[in-house]
Amino acid sequence: MTETNLLTKGERTRQAIMDAAYDLFLEQGFHATSMRQIAERAGLALGGLYNHFSGKDDLFTAIVLSRHPYKKILQLVSAAPGNSVDEFIHNAAQAMVSELERRPDFVRLLFIELIEFDGRHYPAIFEAVFPEVLPLIQRFTSASDALRPLPPQILLRAFLGLFFSYYMTGLLLGDALIPEMQADAFDHFVDIFLHGILSDEMK
Repeated sequence: MTETNLLTKGERTRQAIMDAAYDLFLEQGFHATSMRQIAERAGLALGGLYNHFSGKDDLFTAIVLSRHPYKKILQLVSAAPGNSVDEFIHNAAQAMVSELERRPDFVRLLFIELIEFDGRHYPAIFEAVFPEVLPLIQRFTSASDALRPLPPQILLRAFLGLFFSYYMTGLLLGDALIPEMQADAFDHFVDIFLHGILSDEMK
């Protein structure tokens, strides 16, 4: 029996509304999408939406809390294999970048939140994903003997920021990237995260 079959009729309707709204928000943006359009896409009467959500903002909040990219990415990064710091960072970064490449809708959702809401939902998002953050912080902490004495939370933030920038610069620059900017770029980013940019003589 599939997970969908285990849902009640009301839960299936709510899921159909969120699926329809998600697609429309990604296609048109939040403000350009109406509740009537969402109802039509979900195959419901307009009044049926309000049995599940108080309005479009409430609907978007439910979507962003359940489908924000960090929820899935943090799970994948935490589960990355690796017996050493080098292996773990390489595999974790690869998992993060691969998921972003596989799910471009994640980035569109993120930018809707940033541009149309000025990041208003991020405190609630952080609260929702924090349980996923703790195992990842523990992965960094477990390798503390091999790391500089930096707060694990800062290491995690730097990790997410660096490899998100790797994905985004590749996405934005695309064919404009010269060969020198593409050759072994991922491995260089991993090396920079692990060892910085200063030569051993300068450290």
